[in-house]
Amino acid sequence: MKTLRYWTLTVVVALSGLSLAQSQAKTAQASDNARLIGAWHLLSISTSGADAGPNPATEIKGTLIYTRDGHMSVQLMYPPSASNLTNDYVLNGYEASFGSYDVDEKMHTVTHHVQGSITHGLVGKDLTRVYEFTNEGYLIIKSARPDEHWAVVWEHY
Repeated sequence: MKTLRYWTLTVVVALSGLSLAQSQAKTAQASDNARLIGAWHLLSISTSGADAGPNPATEIKGTLIYTRDGHMSVQLMYPPSASNLTNDYVLNGYEASFGSYDVDEKMHTVTHHVQGSITHGLVGKDLTRVYEFTNEGYLIIKSARPDEHWAVVWEHY
């Protein structure tokens, strides 16, 4: 009887270990699209040029969301000192857009298909972004346009 209990326990432990190993392998092999899904909070924005350097999240607040069904939304709120900041993406210190997205894992790009934006000039545009996942679990997104020199670092909530 002791031998039967020993073998039963051995089989249970082995199956538990196999299940854990399979779970870890699935996580390691998760597609980039699956890794993007969820809510991310802004850690920093860096730019090159006259105002080069990172802007820590204490200055700029932001959230980025990718859903399983292919929708995205991004919002950034700049500090009060940037309340007059307006450009292609930002209106009076606030940036917001939403739409759908596609991932090209071979090219490491995600394309945002803008359906709505605080700046009407983005509506209907496809914004291709280069992405990278770091070993620390951060998501770095950069513009694919050669005339835009910025990088945004995000962390899962």
